[in-house]
Amino acid sequence: GKFSSGQYTYKIYHLASKVPAFIRLLAPKGSLEVHEEAWNAYPYCRTVLTNPGYMKENFVICIESLHLPDAGDQYNVHELSPEKLKNREVVHIDIANDPLSSADYKPETDPTKFKSTKTGRGPLVGPTWKNDVKPVMTCYKLVTAEFKWFGLQSKVENVIQKSERRLFTIFHRQVFCSIDDWFGMTMADIRAIEDRTKEELEKLRRQGEVRGMRADNE
Repeated sequence: GKFSSGQYTYKIYHLASKVPAFIRLLAPKGSLEVHEEAWNAYPYCRTVLTNPGYMKENFVICIESLHLPDAGDQYNVHELSPEKLKNREVVHIDIANDPLSSADYKPETDPTKFKSTKTGRGPLVGPTWKNDVKPVMTCYKLVTAEFKWFGLQSKVENVIQKSERRLFTIFHRQVFCSIDDWFGMTMADIRAIEDRTKEELEKLRRQGEVRGMRADNE
């Protein structure tokens, strides 16, 4: 396709401590291990999450991301068919102004308060900041969720979509507010950080307490 070369990664996530309580109660042993395949061909990225050990083809989350230098006003960047466009729901995420729960809010990752010393970017203030700042970028994400389980399909698919929006909001707030940490890095620098992070996460999974974002208990 348009983006044919990039980096491929394969990860396995252990999610028993992250999902809502009703899923933990109902999920069979081994079903909460999710495999992630990701293709990074920036500005296009594609991530596919599956559960090959239990649900197989009955569980798939596909996230396609396209990063473009605009304010989020394009209609069909993922080139969906007319049939898919009819079923698409468009959700706008404003990393500066969208409300967060008290559990998710951290002053150090608040774009309305952050000012980059390296780039001069920020703070992102007011309801029209995306039309006023330069440069500006929109990450267009297409999330397709499929969970084929009688009696749970609609509820779980809704939880997935809600959780993805929450995750995207938190993540991109963190990315913007950490710009001074990564701006100017080489790919070798980034790969070294990824390797260290992988080792630390594996150690925490085996020995440490639960960290990071939990799903809401709904």
